[in-house]
Parts: sequence; structure tokens; C-alpha cells
Amino acid sequence: MRDHTPTPKLVTEHSEKIPGYTYGTDEAAVSPLTLEDLERLKAVVGLTRQDEETLIEAARVLADQADDMVTAYRKRLGELPFMRAYSGHPDGSSNPEYGAASKPRFDRFIIDACTRPLDQDWLNYQHEIGLRHTRAKKNATDHADSLDHIPMRYLLAFTAVVIATAREYLATQGASAEQVDRMHAAFTKSVMLHVTVWTRPYVDAADW
Repeated sequence: MRDHTPTPKLVTEHSEKIPGYTYGTDEAAVSPLTLEDLERLKAVVGLTRQDEETLIEAARVLADQADDMVTAYRKRLGELPFMRAYSGHPDGSSNPEYGAASKPRFDRFIIDACTRPLDQDWLNYQHEIGLRHTRAKKNATDHADSLDHIPMRYLLAFTAVVIATAREYLATQGASAEQVDRMHAAFTKSVMLHVTVWTRPYVDAADW
């Protein structure tokens, strides 16, 4: 069995105390997208009411494993020398302070992807996350010494890892193969919806 580190209670129970986690507050950016835009994206990605109910089931399985998932993601990225400078120092050397500061927010994303209602607060915070990957806000939240922009190509490409590896974690609590398939399909749609909205700050409105 792989090592398991329970997700900190700060993340699972007291997310409002996570430094830099501005979900539902005036500190989050205001999204340029409308709720109508969101409904259209949900339709395109195929996210249904049943999927949203299934995501609540997935949250019960994934919440305590969110820290494990993010640790695995970062290990994977750390094995790629050309990716290290985006989470480390600009020369690619390790930046543990930045990693420790940003990890609770990354952990919380796993839970939010399964539990948050898709409303204006959701739109605003996803836009904030997108900005924090770009020159507009990269490093600002944690006052980090790191490269100031993550190219959109890497944001999109790594989505495959997040989606593909989720199945392993969804299968750890004894769910049937059918249940795992259902939860994994819903999680896939949710992650794709999130990442799609994160790309908005990268692209002109007419092109996006």
C-alpha cells in the first residue's frame, strides 16, 4: 500500500483559515464570465444534476486523500526538470516555503471540485485561480520567488494526470467498479470545467 497522509483539518474543516484562500470573499477577482456562460459550459462538458450528486459521493472518498493526491502531482512535476522553476526558484532549485504555503489551497481544490455549488462565487474564485497561474498574479499571494507565469500548454496538459490518477483514489474505499466509473466520470467533467474557466485570463475574450 502507498503511504497515506490524512488531509489536514485546516483544509477539510476550516478552509476559511487557509492563507490566500479567498473563496466567496471580496478578495477574489470578479469573473468576466456570466452565469449564462457557465450554464453553456456545463452543457458542453455534459455535467448533469446526477453528476453533481455523484460528486458529493466522490468527495467522501477523496477528501481525506486530497493531500496524498497533491503530493503525487507535485512529485510527478518535480521529476520534470523543465517544470521545477514554476513551483521552485527561477533557477529550478527547491522552494519549500512556496510549496508549503500553496499546498493547502491545492488540497482544497480536490474537495471544492466535488462540493462547491456552481454559482457566482465559484466563477469568481476560478478566475482568481486562473490569474494566479499568469503574470497578473503568479507569486503574489505567497510573495514567492518563482517564475511569474505558467504557460497554458502545461496547465492543460497536466489536467490529464489529475483526471487519470483520480480513479486509483476513488477505488480505495471499496466502491464497486460501476460506482468508481460513475464517480470518475463526474470528477472528470468537474475538473475539465474548472480548468476551462482557469484559461480565461490567458486568452482575449474574442478568442476564448
